[in-house]
Amino acid sequence: IQVVQSGAEVRNPGASVKVSCKTSGYTFTNYYIDWVRQAPGQGLEWMGRIDPEDGGTNYDQKFQDRVTFTADTSTSTAYVELSGLTSEDTAVYYCAAGTLEYWGQGTQVTVSP
Repeated sequence: IQVVQSGAEVRNPGASVKVSCKTSGYTFTNYYIDWVRQAPGQGLEWMGRIDPEDGGTNYDQKFQDRVTFTADTSTSTAYVELSGLTSEDTAVYYCAAGTLEYWGQGTQVTVSP
């Protein structure tokens, strides 16, 4: 099983960012995709998850107003889009399949004026 994320992003405050998570080696609809982030010097923070089978989502309350998870079953790829970025959103963003068993390599998102 492989989980490969898109490359680093730099955004201005107030902008949006979309990170992709391409999976292979298993049936995409068999596993949830979780999204987790880690800010500099901080621990892991769970953002939520999506069920690729039906598109059902579960967002952590902290993010639910400005985060969107999607899943494209034709390409076995999940996406997270975060809007209204602030400097506090600077972090490495991870996706993980199979209840946090198979992790992507992480995507650095930097928010800076």
